[in-house]
Amino acid sequence: MRSIVTVVGKDQVGIIAGVCTQLAKEQINVLDINQTILSGSFTMVMLVDTALSQTPFASLVADLEEFGRGRGLTIHMQREDIFNAMHRI
Repeated sequence: MRSIVTVVGKDQVGIIAGVCTQLAKEQINVLDINQTILSGSFTMVMLVDTALSQTPFASLVADLEEFGRGRGLTIHMQREDIFNAMHRI
């Protein structure tokens, strides 16, 4: 299953490495990534594949949110189909 991960917060060293490490621990593959920094604010959107993860989706979401909180970041993860439906005009 494909999902969208969004990360927002103040720019700091190691954001991409930290998020990717958390995903790799759960056997989640990064398919695409886009990130930018604007006036010190970091934003990243990732398309990931969760098919190999054995962890329930709700637990993955909670774990990423907790990881983000510990670093002053807001991290959300949604299934791709729900993300697309929410952003369709």
